[in-house]
Amino acid sequence: MSFAVRPTAPTLAVVDVVRTERVSPNFVRVTVGGEQLAPLPNDGWDQWFRLFLPNASGTTSWALPSRVDMIGYLKFKRMPDDVRPVMRNYTIREHRPEANELDIDFVVHGDEGVAGRWALNAAVGERVALLDQGRGYEPPAGTTAHLLVADETGLPAVVGILRDLPRDATGAAYIEIPDAADEQPTDAPAGVDVHWVVRDHGTRPGGTVLDVVKSNPIPTGTLAAYLVGEQLLPTSLRRWLVQEHSVPKQAITFVGYWKMAK
Repeated sequence: MSFAVRPTAPTLAVVDVVRTERVSPNFVRVTVGGEQLAPLPNDGWDQWFRLFLPNASGTTSWALPSRVDMIGYLKFKRMPDDVRPVMRNYTIREHRPEANELDIDFVVHGDEGVAGRWALNAAVGERVALLDQGRGYEPPAGTTAHLLVADETGLPAVVGILRDLPRDATGAAYIEIPDAADEQPTDAPAGVDVHWVVRDHGTRPGGTVLDVVKSNPIPTGTLAAYLVGEQLLPTSLRRWLVQEHSVPKQAITFVGYWKMAK
């Protein structure tokens, strides 16, 4: 499952790197800004976007489609290889409309991954583009409790949801991180318990938090679940919630952000 593309008029913004910060052992925060961010809606929660990064050739074209539907994606893929930017999906970590700035948190593991490697070396003034895709998590009407589960790649999304949940919400959030120092402050409702789960050494990403969630009671109430991370984590938890706890499928948002190579 992937998130529905919700904006009726998506905002395409070409912006510049304003600053970068190593916020923890495995996260780099890149702040981007520019006047083209002015029309960007501040949807909060897990608002996500397509991020276009510079082409390694150094001659990136920013003449991008205004949508990444079937037609827009074909237009993107037909751009010449030497000017087509790299496209990835990311979540807004924090949006400051008054300053036309937003923060993006990247998981970094040395030279692994195109986006993480770029974030480690991003220079102030470097150009990128983003295309707003709206919120992914839309709990059904009547939801009173939430179960939020992610590995480190879903940390920004879960932290954003915790920040914007109604203050009377209840539930639990479980976030798996590679290092205890990767824990970040949260603004969760008082009724939502936040659990930072440090991954066991040598364990498949998502495996430790999967076991922890299954060994604890699920939140009581009319439940909605948000499950993201390495593909096996959300698919396994969705199956468990449906089969073992009779949670309606329509109350579960699940997305495999990435797939571990065999």
